Amino acid sequence: MRSKYFSGRALVVHVALAAWLTMCVLAAWWQVGRAFGGNSLSFLYAIEWPCFAVLGFFGWWALLHVEKPTEDEEVARRGYEDRMRAEALAAREAEATHGGEDPQLAAYNDHLAELSSAPKKKLWGH
Repeated sequence: MRSKYFSGRALVVHVALAAWLTMCVLAAWWQVGRAFGGNSLSFLYAIEWPCFAVLGFFGWWALLHVEKPTEDEEVARRGYEDRMRAEALAAREAEATHGGEDPQLAAYNDHLAELSSAPKKKLWGH
């Protein structure tokens, strides 16, 4: 079995990380130069690029440590999705048999309809 650090996918992730870190270091260096050249806003950008580099490192770590779900986890997920679908279907059927909307929702919708049909007040003297 190949190590998770030397698989084909992992090597692509390593190269992407190296490119990302290089780009972040170059961008930070460029912004520091601009900041010392008189562009004070570049000091903020000079701090921002190392933060992006750290986020890239965390992304690299997460991509290498993501594992495929086991068969038991897949079965549990499918069972959960089936239960949720059945509950949603039962709720829709119960709503249809009980005359549609919830009374509070109907009252709120009536209130909104009344507000939208009311004459508009002039604001700010217009």
